[in-house]
Amino acid sequence: MDKVYFRNAENTNELHITFHYTNKELRVDRDFNFCRRLDENVDEAISRIRSNVEKEFNKRNKKKKNKQCSESPTAVVEIPTEIIVELQRNDSADRITDITFGELLVNKAQGLKLQVIDKTFEIVLNQPWIAALQLPNSMMAGYLVYPFKLDLLFASREHCRGEWYRAVMPPGGVFNERTIWEACGEGLIYQVQPSDIDHHLKLVVTPRNEHGESGPTAEYISKKAVQAGPGQCPFELRHAFTSAPLSDPNAIRVVSYNLLADYYADGEYARKTLFPYCASHAMDIDYRKQLFIKELLGYNADLLCLQEVDVKIFDYDLSPVLEQLPHHFRGIMTPKGSCAEGLALFYRASRFELLNNFDLHLGDNISSLPIFASLWNKIKHNEQLAKRICERSTTLQLSLLKLTNSERYVLVANTHLYFHPDADHIRLLQIGFSLIFVEHIYKQAIKEHNIENPHNIGLLFCGDFNSVPECGIYKLMTEQLVDSSFIDWSSNVEEAVKNVDLTQPFNMTSACGTPEFTNYTTLFAACLDYIFYQNDCFEVVQSVPLPTTEQLRAHEAIPSIVCPSDHVALVADLAFKNIR
Repeated sequence: MDKVYFRNAENTNELHITFHYTNKELRVDRDFNFCRRLDENVDEAISRIRSNVEKEFNKRNKKKKNKQCSESPTAVVEIPTEIIVELQRNDSADRITDITFGELLVNKAQGLKLQVIDKTFEIVLNQPWIAALQLPNSMMAGYLVYPFKLDLLFASREHCRGEWYRAVMPPGGVFNERTIWEACGEGLIYQVQPSDIDHHLKLVVTPRNEHGESGPTAEYISKKAVQAGPGQCPFELRHAFTSAPLSDPNAIRVVSYNLLADYYADGEYARKTLFPYCASHAMDIDYRKQLFIKELLGYNADLLCLQEVDVKIFDYDLSPVLEQLPHHFRGIMTPKGSCAEGLALFYRASRFELLNNFDLHLGDNISSLPIFASLWNKIKHNEQLAKRICERSTTLQLSLLKLTNSERYVLVANTHLYFHPDADHIRLLQIGFSLIFVEHIYKQAIKEHNIENPHNIGLLFCGDFNSVPECGIYKLMTEQLVDSSFIDWSSNVEEAVKNVDLTQPFNMTSACGTPEFTNYTTLFAACLDYIFYQNDCFEVVQSVPLPTTEQLRAHEAIPSIVCPSDHVALVADLAFKNIR
């Protein structure tokens, strides 16, 4: 028996009704979709369904009548005198009437059917359902492809079944029932092969839930054919240093990477002023995300600290790929205030347990949190300075992780500081407030988790600090002090910070040193990104070499067809020291 699907999302009054009706004689073959209310009488909905079916019959019959008049005098097939549309129970031919949908579905639609003329449909409620399915426009051999839009109802992504097929576009430019689709892969994620070049891909998804129940399949055919990849990318050479995950249970591979948010890259200013040298197609997020996802996976990292992550990329790309086996990451997204981009941490669930996570929006909190009062009171009287720092969306993401099967903890800080050239003083204050908060959480963690040996909890501070090694941030992190005479305090004369000394209690070192470039464009190139680690807890096992200047200049600058961001990823292997 065919099925009619009733869907009522939790805590809503809407009832969506879908069924597929076919009548070969009248060439009716289409889906019917209705949105009704749970408190609506079924008679009203049945009347609406009957009316829509009748309209479809009339439309098809009119087309057939016109065609037959022009071809032959064959009699027109008339529509039925009465369009029968009724709700019934399985054990009765009597129609159900004078009842609301809410009352009807109190037993979850068991034993109910819908009669539409000559067909009987079994009514099923809240079966797994695909509300939207879409593949990206850019697909390249050697890279992953997956649905960037897969909206599910009453189903879970990890239980869905995916089947991939490929075919060459027919000469007429339209796929039809004669097209032969060749099976090429299974699962929701597919590794595109060189043999797929010039083929279109089709994905067929069967929605399923944790109980093993399945719903109707949905399919999507790619708008464009698979293209060849860009050739060898610099990050693929770096993968030689990270070909396998770390085996030492006390070691951690850390990546810090500014992905270049589409929020900033997809605009006329970015394309014409910031990155005019980058090929237009290589600026598209559908292209760039293929590169940075392949890059991230190839590092076999335990921790990924990411900046400029679009919320949509976190939800529809990074999480679906990174959280699936065998990678088994868990992700935390922290938007920067109301921005559509922010910070993301991915930690490998097989290595870590997340104990706590904190999102600190500095501008909203530095004037109100008691732990900030001492520093805030020294700067609040400069109204222009106070206004400027409080209006920034700069955010600190702080996560407390515990290594599995161990009594060791990692406190991971991730940030992206204010970018403006005249804002060294703002950035220095931002890192000052951030370190006050980090110290507060560090002490709180030691107390709450009874950490007796302080060497068993180590701090990692990653991010795009928008600050070169000569500036105060690097000095504060590595020397633990920036005094009131430091030049950064006067980077903007009208907002000059006076009588402020910053200190912090952690012995920190940059895991990747101070490379010449971590950001490389034609307008600006410098070292702005760091993985700072607590050197009395950790030691560096390996710092993965960065791309050479020649590689960064190969296409004038980055981003390019082989580099997805204007920043390069920092990658370091750290290990807890054996200190008792």
